Amino acid sequence: MQRFIDPFLTQPDTIVLKNLLQDIDDGENHDSNQIAVTLLDALNDEKSDDFQPTVFTGWDLKGSSPQRKSNGPRLTPTLSDENTDLSRSTVLTDHSLEDSSTHIVNAKNSPLPQILYRSLLQPYIEWASKVVRRPTDVVFLTHIILYLSTSVPSAIYLYYGFTWPHGICHWLMQTYYCGSFTLMLHNHIHNNGVLAPKYAWLDKTFPYILEPLMGHTWDSYYYHHVKHHHVESNGPDDLSSTLRYQRDELKDFLIYVVRFVALIWVELPLYFLRKGKQSLAIRCIISELASYLTTYLLAKYNLRATLFVFILPLLQMRFGMMIGNWGQHAFVDEIEPDSDFRSSITLIDVPSNRHCFNDGYHTSHHLNPRRHWRDHPIAFLKAKKQYQTGRALVFHNIDYLMITFRLVRKDYDHLARCFVPIGDQIGMSHSEVVELLKTKTKRFTEEDIRKKFRKG
Repeated sequence: MQRFIDPFLTQPDTIVLKNLLQDIDDGENHDSNQIAVTLLDALNDEKSDDFQPTVFTGWDLKGSSPQRKSNGPRLTPTLSDENTDLSRSTVLTDHSLEDSSTHIVNAKNSPLPQILYRSLLQPYIEWASKVVRRPTDVVFLTHIILYLSTSVPSAIYLYYGFTWPHGICHWLMQTYYCGSFTLMLHNHIHNNGVLAPKYAWLDKTFPYILEPLMGHTWDSYYYHHVKHHHVESNGPDDLSSTLRYQRDELKDFLIYVVRFVALIWVELPLYFLRKGKQSLAIRCIISELASYLTTYLLAKYNLRATLFVFILPLLQMRFGMMIGNWGQHAFVDEIEPDSDFRSSITLIDVPSNRHCFNDGYHTSHHLNPRRHWRDHPIAFLKAKKQYQTGRALVFHNIDYLMITFRLVRKDYDHLARCFVPIGDQIGMSHSEVVELLKTKTKRFTEEDIRKKFRKG
C-alpha cells in the first residue's frame, strides 16, 4: 500500500490513518488506540482546550472557541501536549502558505490579517455557534450563507439578463458547490435539521430554496436516501442496489446509471406502494412532479436560464450520485452481502471527509445513520475490533468517484495501493489484495440473492 499521508487530510483523519499504519508496523496497541480516541474526543468537546469548531472546509481552526476557560489540570493527553506521541503527527502542512505554516490556523498563523481574524472571524464564530444546533457545526451556517448570497442572486439575475458566459460560470459554481451542499443536506435529512430551534424557520426553508439550484428535486433525497436506501441497505429491493451488476464492467455501470436517471421518478413511488406506504408514495410523486412542473414553466419563460440554473444541475446530480453510490457499494462480500461491514467501505481522503463532512466513513454511517458527522472517526476507532472481525474494507487517498473510475478500468493495481489492511488483512501481499478486491465486485445472480438474503 501507499504510505503517503495527504497533508490536507483533516486532523481526525490524520489521527485515524496514523493509528492504522501503526497497527501495520508494530501490531495493535491498546494504549495507542486509547490515546487516539482521547484526542479525537477532545476535538469535539467544547470544554476541552483542543476543541475545534468546523468553520470552513478549506482550513481548520485552533484555539477558536470564543469563550474558552481553563478547566484545571488535565488528566488525559491533548493535542497540545508536546510529550503526547500523536501530538506532532496531527500537524498538517498547508503548502499553499508561503511560510509553510500549519494547516491548523489560529490568530498568529491565520491567512487573514490578525485584525480581521479578531474583529470578524472570532465574533462570527461566537454568534454562529449559537445559531447552529451543535457548536462544532459553524461550517453549516457558513455554507448556508455562502449559497444564499451567491447561488440565489446569480440564478435570479440569469432570468433578468441572460448571457452565455454568466450561464456557464453559474453552472461551474454550482458544480463546485453541489458536493458540499449535498452532504450538508445529508446531515439535515438524517437529523431533522442542522440549526438551533430558534432558527427553525431558516432550517426548514433553506433546503427548498437551494435544492433545485443544486440539482435536487424537492425532498427527493430524503425520500430515496432515508426512507428507502437506509431501509434496504443495498439489498435486493434497493432501487440503487449494486448487487445485480458486475461492478468492474463499464457496460453494467452505464446501465445502472441510466436506469436510475430515467426511471427513479416512477420506480420510487411504486416501491412505496409495494411496501404498503401509500402516504410516502403520494408525497414522493407530488414533490417530484411539482419540481418538474416548476422547471417546465420556468423553461417556457426563459429556456436558456433554466438550462443552466435547473436542468444541467439536475442531470449532473443524478449522474453524480449514482457514480458515487457505485463506489460506496461496489465491494460487496460474497459470503455475507447483508453485513454493513461487508457491503460498504471506509475512505480516509480529502474530498470525502474534508469537503463533504466525513462522507468517507460510509460503513459507520450505515451502522448508525443518525451519527453526527464529526463522530465518525471516533466511532471507527472505538469499533476497530468489529471492523477487523467484520473484514471491513478501508482505503485512503481515493474518493468514491475515483473508485468507480478505477473499477470500470479494472485498475485493481491502483485500488490495492490505496487499500489500508486491518486485522487479518495485515500481511497480505499486493497480489493477494488485488484478488481479494476482485472477489468483492462479482455480480450476484438471482439464485445467489435468494440464498443470501431472507427477503430474496
